[in-house]
Amino acid sequence: MVAEVIGGIVSGSLALLSDAGHMVTDAMSIALALFAMKVADRPPSAERTFGYRRAEVLAAMLNALSLWLIAAWVLFEAYHRIQDVPEIEGGLMLVVGILGLFVNIAAAWVLHRSSKHSMNVEGALRHVMADLLGSVAVVISGIVIVTLGWTIIDPILSVVIALLVGHSSWSLTVKVFKVLLEGVPDHIDVYRLCSDMEDPRGVTLIHDVHVWTISSGLEALTAHILIDPSYEGDKEALLRRLKRIAHDRYGIDHVTIQMEETLEGCVEDHHVEHLIARSKPLG
Repeated sequence: MVAEVIGGIVSGSLALLSDAGHMVTDAMSIALALFAMKVADRPPSAERTFGYRRAEVLAAMLNALSLWLIAAWVLFEAYHRIQDVPEIEGGLMLVVGILGLFVNIAAAWVLHRSSKHSMNVEGALRHVMADLLGSVAVVISGIVIVTLGWTIIDPILSVVIALLVGHSSWSLTVKVFKVLLEGVPDHIDVYRLCSDMEDPRGVTLIHDVHVWTISSGLEALTAHILIDPSYEGDKEALLRRLKRIAHDRYGIDHVTIQMEETLEGCVEDHHVEHLIARSKPLG
């Protein structure tokens, strides 16, 4: 990072300075990810019954938003540089760019192993991948400037990298906001879940269903189950079976089910759209 800052100032390369800026945020994003993981390990309390698991989601959100800010700054600076292209020392730019490229490849390799299991780590990885793209742009710019003398390639490639950074961070941004809005996890089909939980004998209807993500790898489900009043089986065994369906088939760890024999007095929003969806093919 220090080498790229000095190299960017001396060589006059925007691509190198933007890559250095990425490296600053890389360090910050990795530090934030580590801090969030440490905070998330704190046990639940009476004041925070889910503990601090959402700290990882908030860290991912901050990392995603910071990527958008970086992309905006690079676009702004590139616009002015295209209007008035400065002199750039291509040789120095190329050497420092190659150094940054190897550092970013190593960092991406380390983070990739855990990114699929944590939005928090994924946010840090997105930063490093954006920086890796920046390093590639620096190397290409350096080669073009050294061989052809086209200094305008520097701001042009900076624009391309800024757009790629914005595009690559979009999926993380959507994922984070979906969690914060308590949307249904992508891998869970609520209609199928409701259908599976209505299959056991004795269950009349599942309603007031809520499925959401607390943090990466921890989903929760709450629901009301209407039981046939004439059902004479073991209701505790039925409850355990319903919980196993949610856990074993859909990977939901936190399951809360309220069993009822009548809808009288139930003032919750019933959320029975799954019945409408299931009946459409028959219509």
